[in-house]
Formats: sequence, structure tokens, C-alpha cells
Amino acid sequence: MGQYTVLGLVFVMASAASAAPASHDSGDTQLDEIVVTAGLRAVPSSELPGSVSVLSSATLRDAGQQHIEDVLALVPNLNWAGDTSRPRYFQIRGIGELQQYQGAPNPSVGFLIDDIDFSGLGAAATLFDIDHVEVLHGPQGTLYGANALAGLIYVQSAAPSDTFGARAELDAGDYNERSYGAVITGPVATLDSAFRLSAQRYTSDGFYHDAYLGRSDTNARDELTLRGRWRYDPNDQWRVDLTLLRVQIDNGYDAWSIDNSRTTQSDHPGVDRQYSTGISAHANYSGLDAATLTTIATYADTSSNFGFDGDWGNPMLWAPYTYDFTEYQIRHRSTRSLELRLGNTPAHGLSWLIGAYAFELREKLGDTSAGDYADPFDPDQDFSSLNVVSSRYWSRSGAIYGQLDGDLGSRTRWSVGLRGERRTSHYDESTTNQDAPRTMNDFGPANNLWGGQVSLDTRVAAGQHVYALISRGYKAGGFNLSPGLPASQLLFAPESDTNFEVGHKTQLNGGSLRIDTSLFYVARRSEQLITGEQLVPSDPNTFVFYTGNATSGYNYGLESTLAWQATRALELGGSLGLLRTLYRGFVQNNVELAGRALPHAPDWQAAVNATWRDARGPYAHIDITGMGAFYYDLPPNDTRSRSYGLVHAKLGWQTARYEVYLWGRNLLNKDYTVRGFYFGDEPPDFPNKLYTQLGEPRNFGLHLTVRY
Repeated sequence: MGQYTVLGLVFVMASAASAAPASHDSGDTQLDEIVVTAGLRAVPSSELPGSVSVLSSATLRDAGQQHIEDVLALVPNLNWAGDTSRPRYFQIRGIGELQQYQGAPNPSVGFLIDDIDFSGLGAAATLFDIDHVEVLHGPQGTLYGANALAGLIYVQSAAPSDTFGARAELDAGDYNERSYGAVITGPVATLDSAFRLSAQRYTSDGFYHDAYLGRSDTNARDELTLRGRWRYDPNDQWRVDLTLLRVQIDNGYDAWSIDNSRTTQSDHPGVDRQYSTGISAHANYSGLDAATLTTIATYADTSSNFGFDGDWGNPMLWAPYTYDFTEYQIRHRSTRSLELRLGNTPAHGLSWLIGAYAFELREKLGDTSAGDYADPFDPDQDFSSLNVVSSRYWSRSGAIYGQLDGDLGSRTRWSVGLRGERRTSHYDESTTNQDAPRTMNDFGPANNLWGGQVSLDTRVAAGQHVYALISRGYKAGGFNLSPGLPASQLLFAPESDTNFEVGHKTQLNGGSLRIDTSLFYVARRSEQLITGEQLVPSDPNTFVFYTGNATSGYNYGLESTLAWQATRALELGGSLGLLRTLYRGFVQNNVELAGRALPHAPDWQAAVNATWRDARGPYAHIDITGMGAFYYDLPPNDTRSRSYGLVHAKLGWQTARYEVYLWGRNLLNKDYTVRGFYFGDEPPDFPNKLYTQLGEPRNFGLHLTVRY
């Protein structure tokens, strides 16, 4: 499906919706109000001066299958980089990371699950029993600081219920997919509380076949999610929410092949494991006259193993050459945070909020890369390598922030926010190489950072708002650790960006039609860019990544979403993202690179969907998503993906107690890529070549839900 087909569908839908006559029964076709909870205050989406995308529980059920990966294409100008079994690294408006092999975590996109920070650990975002996902586009300097230069993704699980309920879910599909889960919730009246417990396990053989090992499960998925929530609600002044989360991602990673197909040749297929435990406590106390005190405390502990076959081959494939390389990483990360907010929430007039935030991250990394290479026709090309890196890292951030909101006349509301942050860090590392002396690195950078926002929101008519926003985001500096880098490339500076944005949000037809549109321009200063190169042509483990600073850059574009309850049974939706990016003044190997678009920043993204629910039970849903071409990386990698469109659908029967449907993803069986590298991997000449990781092929399954 070409890009013009998808874009045309979006604009036809928008035109039809705008021209639709007013509903004669708006009560039956009115859309549910969307309230954004990821900010400093809960605010209706229509009154929030900024671009936000909210995927409701209904959207997640209709469009999702197992993981947040399934629904990311519904959000305009949000992309993700492959190179792992599940998305871990995201790009909002073209800004974000593509991977992390060396060095310290320094994310541009904040990623929270029930207030717990999983930035750079997005594999934990399974969709079972999730209530909604909020994506805040653009810098969130006041709200979240250094980890939200590009924006914030907030995942909120379903809350405990004051009435008893339970459900069980089963899934079966091709590629040996199996899933089973259960939820139970209800009140504990004697303790003024309610609880919710959920558990799910998902398994699949994956979509690749290893021809050398004769296996179809080397890229398998085995994902377990356990979650418990407790709500203590003794009176009108107190509410305390406790969440305990355990996610075990035990996936294989064998997704690269010499011929860019789904048939691999690896003799050492990799792994991609992530075991995460998270705890959060969110308390609100409103007994301080007109003010409310909010306390948010979190802790997370993650152990992850990531490894891959460095040469993507086997002895038979590479004969008569000896060519065998592997990479294996063991990583342990813990985070803890404490946040205090005090503010008032009057219906009109001046409102204020002040807050303090403390965050600590600790990480240990052990990285072992080993290999052998021998050319029988050239005795000088005979060597082995063993490189072991052991590192420790910690960072501490302390921030204070405040926000004032007030009325400017009867229709306009202004807002001013400011945040100051002090970030300190320390990193030490030892590297042992069998052919070189042991090396040590020790860094301790510190940065003083600030961000904020100024906005105006005006109600121009009933159900219609326009806004203007200027916001500033920031990101800490850091250091590179790839071997072989010159001293001038070891450290990189902090980055800041300023976002200029205007938007229009409208609800028409008695609340049955909602259209939100934003135009933005992001001016970037000292922007951090990640590039890479292979130091030794015959050793794929010497492909190194490092971060540098361009002098400036810009990102501009459009984001628009539409939701239309056309009839009692039919709901239509769509989204459109347009994006242009450019960096300037990036120097690599003492040569300034020509300005170019950023990687994983497609010019356009679009989605349309339709859902039909008959009150008697029949149900059907279809999603059509599309994405333009994007660069895989910075120069010297000038290769690009191809634009593509995907079709997903569900067809079944739904009642208050039962739900059964057939689902199909990528119905047209389109081949599309989610990551690409351009380097030499094939002996003896090792010519540079594009290697790509493919997204999921066509697959089908059956789903059953029973509620009690």
C-alpha cells in the first residue's frame, strides 16, 4: 500500500467527519472524555496546551495483541528502533536513541509504567490489563526533566475496582503462539481498600527459522507479567495507590541473516532477557485547606542478558575461512525516586504547584566479546580476540519545579512552569583484552540543567480550544567508551531544545467527533547524535557506537488525530504525522558531515481504523497503518528503509460476559524493516552491505475472554 493511499484515507475520513450532520441522538454516540493523567495535574485532553496522544483501554484491546509494539503505529510521529526482540528505544518527533551497547543510559524519551521509570527498558511494556497509554509529544522540561527531551510515554495499568470482578483470557495462533491470563479485582471493605491481581504468560516460536540448527524457535518469545495493585481510600482526604510489578521477558534473539530473509544461519543464536521488578506508591492528601499534597515513591530492579551471534553465520557457511564471533552482555540496573508535589486546584483563578524530585540510577555491566578469524590463503590473517568490559555507573538527579496557572479573561488560561535540575554521575570501567594491556576509565561529569514552558489556551467556541506553547527541554552530557576513540571524542556536552507549538482541539456533533491538530517547530542546540563505524573489517565486534554534538538542528511538522462515533455501532479513527528533521555541524573523524535528516524519522506516518460493535454481539475491527522511508543511521550509513503499509483486523462476537474473535496481523504479508546496519560481514573481502531486521510477517490467531 503506497503512502498516498494511506494519506488519502486519513484526509477523506477527516473531510467526511467534518461534513457529517449533527447526530439526533448524541447521548448514544458521544465519545468518552479523555483525561490526561501523566502531567502535574489530571487535565481533560481538550484543555491541555500541548500535543498528546491517548490510547484508551478500548483502543488497546481492539488494536493490540500482546505488547506496546502492536499499537505504536497509531501514534503520530512516534517510531522505534529494532535491534532487540522487543522495542526498547523510541523516537518522538525524530529525537531518541537507537541502541545502547556501551556507556551509561542517557535516554531522550521518558518511559514510565505506573510511575516506575523504565526508560531504555521498553520490553517491560506488555499490554495485559493495561488501562491506557499516554504519549506527550515534545520536551517535558517542567514535568520530567532530563529524561524527556523528546517527550514522555506513560503506561497506566487498570485500577482496582469497588465491585468484584474477574476474567480469564486465552489466545492461540500460528508460529506456535500461546497466551493465557487472568484478572481478579474487588473491594476489601473492612480495610477501606480495593485490590487487583493480574497474571499472564505469552509464548511464541517467533518468525525466524535457523537453517543451520534446523530450529524455528531461536527467536522465540516467552513473556510473563505479574501485577498487583492495592488502593487505600479511608476518607475524602486520603487516597494511596500501591503497585507491584514483575515482568520476565525471556526471549531469543536471532533476527539477522546474510540475505536479509527470515532464514538465519547462526551457530550461536542470541538471547534478549529482561527480568524487572518494580514498586510504586502514589499518595494524595487533600486535607490542607485548599491544597493537595502528592507523594510518589518508586523502586525498580532489572537484570538483563543480551547476546547475539556476531558473524551471523556458521563454519559451513564461511568455509574455508574460520570466522566465528559472539557478543554477550549481563546488565543490572536499579532505580529509585521520590517526588513531592503541593498545589491547589481551584475551578477558576490562580492555581499554583511546587515540587521536589530526587532520582538515583545504578547500573553494572559485564560485556564479553570473543572471536576467531583465519584466512587459509593469507597466513597474516589469523587471529583471535577476547575483550571483557566490566563497568559500574551511578547518577543522581535532584530537581525543584513550580507551575502557575491563571485566567486571562473569561475564555483564556495561561500557564508558566520552570524546573531546575542538578545531575551528578560517576562511571568506572576496566577493559581486558588478550592482546593489549588492561585499560581503565573513570569519569564523573556533573551538569546544572533547566527547562520550562509558557502556554496560552483559549476556548474559542463551545468544545473548541486553540493553544500556543513554548517549552524548553534538556538532556545531560556524558561520555563514550568504545575502544579506539580519540581523546577528543570521549566526552559529549549537554543538549537543549526549544519547542514552538500551536494547536487546535475541537469536539463537534454533540461530542461524537473529536479532532486535535498541532503544528510544531523544535530548535535544537548542541544536539547529541550517535554514529558508528567498524574499526577492523574482519572483526564485526569492533563495530563501535559513539555520541557527539552537532552545533544545531531543527525538527518541524504536524500531528493530528481524529475520533468519530459515526453511529451507535460504528466508530472511526485516524492519525497523521508529518515530520522534517535536519542537523548541522556534526564532525566525524575531523570531517564535518553534510546536514541530513535524522535516523528513524520518517517524513510521514498515518493510521486509519474502524470498529463496528453491534449491541447483539457481532464485532469487527480493522487498522491500516503506514510509514514513510527513513534513514537507518547517520553517515557513513546513508541507507534507507522503504515506505510501507500494514493491515490488521479482528472479527468476532462480544457480550458482557464472553468475547471470542479471530485476529490477523499484517494481512497482506508485507516485508518491512525495523532496523538496518551498513557494514562488512562477509569474508574474505568484507564489502559494506545493508543488513536489515524485519518486522512481523502475516500471522493469525483465536482469542477467548470469559468475565465473571
